[in-house]
Amino acid sequence: MEKRKFGQTDMNVSVLGFGSAEIGMDTAPITSKEAETLLGDVLDQGVNVIDTASSYKASEGLIGQAISNRRREYYLFSKLGEGESVGLPYPDWDVRNVQPSIERSLKDLKTDYLDLLLIHSCSEAVLRQGDLVEAVRKLKRDGVVRYIGYSGDSTDALYAIRTDVFDALETSVNIADQEALSLTLTEAAKRSMGVIAKRPIANAIWTREGLENAPDPYKERLDKLDYPFMKQESDAIAEKALRFVLSVPYVDTAIVGTTNASHFKDNVRYAAKGKLPDREILEIRNRWLEACEPAWAGLK
Repeated sequence: MEKRKFGQTDMNVSVLGFGSAEIGMDTAPITSKEAETLLGDVLDQGVNVIDTASSYKASEGLIGQAISNRRREYYLFSKLGEGESVGLPYPDWDVRNVQPSIERSLKDLKTDYLDLLLIHSCSEAVLRQGDLVEAVRKLKRDGVVRYIGYSGDSTDALYAIRTDVFDALETSVNIADQEALSLTLTEAAKRSMGVIAKRPIANAIWTREGLENAPDPYKERLDKLDYPFMKQESDAIAEKALRFVLSVPYVDTAIVGTTNASHFKDNVRYAAKGKLPDREILEIRNRWLEACEPAWAGLK
């Protein structure tokens, strides 16, 4: 699998990463044995990025049980910020949650360090307070995490980038969510930040409308965008969507999540085909620029 240099870090990341939100969802339960088989297959296919978060319910525990014995084979990215909403003692974004959150994550993941820790989609106002950012920077200085970043979208992400303290940005990039292409990716590139594209196939909203982790605004946007290829089979749409994201300048890795090993193998196959032809990239991009509305900001 193709690898790309991840910003100024020492990591060379696979262009396709595994996003673990779906394996932790209540509506798509997966057993420890199933997680071990799925994640083992993911690593065997050359993927070396595993992306999770303290708020992804059972996700971190499943990863720890399934592949902690293969820890040297992958880069482990996680996120924090939520508090009482994920069973921690203080309100969301309270700096006092940082230590218990990272301790719980490391315990569940069965590791003593993270390759990347991201602040998870907090507002610019929270970032401006400074204490949460400083607490995460201290984790880096202490060696608990090797690099730090921000996960989020729109002007919140732009502010985070411009603080010049983060090594990486995780943000929404897909055929239904292209604000980052004009707002944040170039700014991140100026600072040599690693860039992770989340939701690269728009959560396959064309087949998952109404399900958990299926953003309805994407369906509304795609209806208006009316890309000609949306009339094709679902697999063809997914291939076009993923290869578009892998064609976007400055994107280093695209995070795809699933509980189905065959679906992930399909995404590996799509990624192996490389970037879309320039003509198709321009058609998708120009249609977005023609149809997008001011309210179409990146989704958190």
